[in-house]
Amino acid sequence: MAQQFTFESKSVAITKEDRAFFVALGTRVAELRKAQNITQVQLAATLDISQQTMNAYEMGHRRVPVSALSVLARALGVSVEELLGADASATKKRGPAPKLQQQIERIQQLPRTQQKFVMQMLDTVLQQAGR
Repeated sequence: MAQQFTFESKSVAITKEDRAFFVALGTRVAELRKAQNITQVQLAATLDISQQTMNAYEMGHRRVPVSALSVLARALGVSVEELLGADASATKKRGPAPKLQQQIERIQQLPRTQQKFVMQMLDTVLQQAGR
């Protein structure tokens, strides 16, 4: 039996499979957001939506519009394919990430204060190199 969802004053039937997909997508979005130390409010602002709508996406209560997927993926630092749950090894054609990309990923795991320190150091080095 299909569940009913309402958005933009339209009632749309959703199958169990679709519901499971959107719940899984919401879970991935929440996990990626938290890994990036981004709040729902910050991510919602990036998408120009309310925090309540962002929460509904993460809970799987609302469908994420296709038009928002690329912005959402970019904000979370992943490809659209990864965001949608595609096998990462199947979507990547090149080898392991270069050292710089690996370092960036490690920096993203640091506490916010340490991230700011690293950014200040990088800004200083880049400014000196630009002279």
